[in-house]
Amino acid sequence: MTYFQLAGRDLMLYALDAGAWLSVGALIGASHFLTLRRNVRMLAGDRSFPLALAVQFGRLAILAGALAVIAAHFGALPLIVATAGILAARTAVLRLGEQP
Repeated sequence: MTYFQLAGRDLMLYALDAGAWLSVGALIGASHFLTLRRNVRMLAGDRSFPLALAVQFGRLAILAGALAVIAAHFGALPLIVATAGILAARTAVLRLGEQP
């Protein structure tokens, strides 16, 4: 049986790498959910429906494209950590929206 053990320096590098991917995911998520708020206001207001639909598709395409690039070029672990950053940004944007 082979054992995998991380030295102190390797563990620190993995933590820094995870923190970088977490912040990348948080930036992607914050932009995604803040534009979602704007998109909902467009749909609820008197803006044109085709413009709101175009913004919706563009928002989803940017999110899917960013996650696809991360998965294709960097692998599964950065994808999982970036997704955790997106979920953290979702929570932050929802909590900021509760304040008057």
